[in-house]
Amino acid sequence: MSKPLSDHDRKKQISVRGLAGVENVAELKLAFNRHLHFTLVKDRNVASKRDYYFALANTVRDHLVGRWIRTQQYYYEKDPKRVYYISLEFYMGRTLQNTMVNLALENACDEAIYQLGLDMEELEDMEEDAGLGNGGLGRLAACFLDSMASLGLAAYGYGIRYEFGIFNQKIVKGWQVEEADDWLRYGNPWEKARPEYMRPVKFYGRTEHTPEGVKWVDTQIVLALPYDTPIPGYRNNIVNTMRLWSAKAPCDFNLKDFNVGGYIQAVLDRNLCENISRVLYPNDNFFEGKELRLKQEYFVVAATLQDIVRRFKASKFGSREIVRTDFAQLPNKVAIQLNDTHPAMAIPELMRVLVDEEKLDWDKAWDVCVRTCAYTNHTVLPEALERWPIDLFQHLLPRHLEIIFEINRRFLQYVASKFPGDHDRLRRMSLIEEGGCKKVNMAHLCIVGSHAVNGVARIHSEILIATLFKDFYELDPHKFQNKTNGITPRRWLVMCNPGLAEVIAERIGEEFVRDLDQLKKLLKFIDDDAFIRDIAKVKQENKLKFAVHLEEHYKVKINPQSMFDFQVKRIHEYKRQLLNCLHMITYYNRIKKEPNKHWTPRTIMVGGKAAPGYHTAKMIIRLITAIGEVVNHDPVIGDRLKIIFLENYRVTLAEKAIPSADLSEQISTAGTEASGTGNMKFMLNGALTIGTMDGANVEMAEEAGEKNLFIFGMRVEDVDAMDAGKGYHASEYYNRIPELKQAMDQIAGGFFSHKQPDLFKELVDLLMHHDRFKVFADYEAYIKCQDKVNELYKKPKEWTKMVIHNIAGCGKFSSDRTISQYAREIWGMEPSLEKIPAPDEQLK
Repeated sequence: MSKPLSDHDRKKQISVRGLAGVENVAELKLAFNRHLHFTLVKDRNVASKRDYYFALANTVRDHLVGRWIRTQQYYYEKDPKRVYYISLEFYMGRTLQNTMVNLALENACDEAIYQLGLDMEELEDMEEDAGLGNGGLGRLAACFLDSMASLGLAAYGYGIRYEFGIFNQKIVKGWQVEEADDWLRYGNPWEKARPEYMRPVKFYGRTEHTPEGVKWVDTQIVLALPYDTPIPGYRNNIVNTMRLWSAKAPCDFNLKDFNVGGYIQAVLDRNLCENISRVLYPNDNFFEGKELRLKQEYFVVAATLQDIVRRFKASKFGSREIVRTDFAQLPNKVAIQLNDTHPAMAIPELMRVLVDEEKLDWDKAWDVCVRTCAYTNHTVLPEALERWPIDLFQHLLPRHLEIIFEINRRFLQYVASKFPGDHDRLRRMSLIEEGGCKKVNMAHLCIVGSHAVNGVARIHSEILIATLFKDFYELDPHKFQNKTNGITPRRWLVMCNPGLAEVIAERIGEEFVRDLDQLKKLLKFIDDDAFIRDIAKVKQENKLKFAVHLEEHYKVKINPQSMFDFQVKRIHEYKRQLLNCLHMITYYNRIKKEPNKHWTPRTIMVGGKAAPGYHTAKMIIRLITAIGEVVNHDPVIGDRLKIIFLENYRVTLAEKAIPSADLSEQISTAGTEASGTGNMKFMLNGALTIGTMDGANVEMAEEAGEKNLFIFGMRVEDVDAMDAGKGYHASEYYNRIPELKQAMDQIAGGFFSHKQPDLFKELVDLLMHHDRFKVFADYEAYIKCQDKVNELYKKPKEWTKMVIHNIAGCGKFSSDRTISQYAREIWGMEPSLEKIPAPDEQLK
């Protein structure tokens, strides 16, 4: 076999990385040395790896700036409709390599860094992840920003610049321990503070109803300071903006109040209001009704709407004079997309601005509001739905509560006119939930205040209109749509898996990077032995590389010939990491029982964070690490089965792990996972999926052919039938299935926790007596399906052919397709693949 190419040599060959022209390389080296000298004030004798990273980041950023300014100038001249994507989370990961890919600078930078005697991967590893998200919802927002820029949409991502992102996870003696993520400690070269656009945001106070209208008075002011991050499109010279707000105390904070214990204390108390942007709430699919969280939600919305109105009024480039005053035009120039209910306050805040400040009458303002706003729902889990207590609202945002009451009064009047006498329907549909403590149902507010409501996969959107939002669908069916999620092929293929991108480009050209549907053309090569060999070879190289990474960072040795079986996602009961645990134990027991049989070797890797307050999720992590302690040290097993918990799973670890995967575990109870996007990343990177008919798995099976996925278990209909019928009784399965009983008895009896035999008794009790997610009901089908996986893995050629079917079926799951549908069907905008002139060309 020929000697494998070094990463440096391989990158040189790869066309999708851009050409390394001599002038280009010389210019980059010059700029690098200039930044090292003038920006970092270091020379090569004292510079550290981090200095070199910053010098490179600044060099690459230089190439963004001209395009960034030019793009914004272009928007002012063209005056297109603008879309504002408001999200409390943007899970961006690292920026350097993605920027090089999108600007076609990767080969030139590689060559320049190589000539400077430095190692590109070492420098890239100095960058901190921007971990401003929990999981799927935040990473979706990041993929959407990439696609909106690549499709030439005038788009802005608006969120919060958390000083501390998602915690870093350490595993200590098998338990998760959280550590603060001080990602800004060394500075962030990609952001530009914009103090000139600072905005005041008001809290507390009271309302006064005067003849001139309603006034919100005696408020506390917090300043919102914007930080802009450039978002480059894929090789189209467009650079959009993500604007994140940071909270600042005003200079006179607390000093005007004489009740403060003096000047020093007043200055120290500035921290209190700056806490708004201090930390990301680490909950995924769970609502925690804390005042600070509601403050965050209103803070981002109030600051953003001031920006939107300012930009709407002044349409000339570089000018702040007011050009437009007719707010009836707002929906023709502005689209606001609410990423879940977290920014729902945009609806009452827009009404407050239009009615109280711009003096529109209510009906006109409401029409503008509804035509401007649209809402994306991300979950059907009841514990995730936001319901804010009315007394908290009254205290923090008194004017907004009045507006919500008025929205509700008029809405219920409308419902009553359509369904006279149906009082139960009025109760169900009200924005205000009665009961012990009255609450505002934020999902209802979003539906009523938006012209479009969408789920994030076909099955999810169907479940929404059949259950959670059934009444609203009956009232207004035209409002409800589906927009199946997608992922950006720039980060999730070209950047993280250059070997696979190149093998694909050799066969079908490079257009698939902007038009992922072209992957269908790979089916022509399904029987091409050379292509099959190339796909398998890339996978093997990626597995070797990840095995080296694990050995370096986790000190674990794994068998690179084994099947790499991944379940990486937030730890949650509905995602059923416990079902995976039962398979681990069952497979272990089978090997122990017949140690001389030819078993398919597996390395089962589970990764993901548990919310710090979610006790059960933390116990699930402890169970996985405990199983690993037993299995990995059993000499009878050898390297036929290894269990690894991947510490601190995050965007950057996903980019390393996913290209190496053989099997992707997507095993949520049918009807619980809204879409999933990790499933799509694995599919695009040549892994096969074992999964239930849930979320986007349904559409993946449709695109690739159901026979090319390992589908098992109850469908939504089966789950519903069980709930409607005799119910779920764990003990029936436990008593009927010997291997399940054996596994449960081992967990309960301390086989995996000798020192603390009852360590997992809560988990056992949960599975046996109050498991909402019916783990045992799918156990038998899951194990049988895993047997089929093992059999196919023994036939590498057939396995790889199935992989090719999967890659070829990925086209639908590009976020470019998703965003094109949002643009045309919700925002009333037309995506475009045309390039705008580069900064050194004339604008047409």
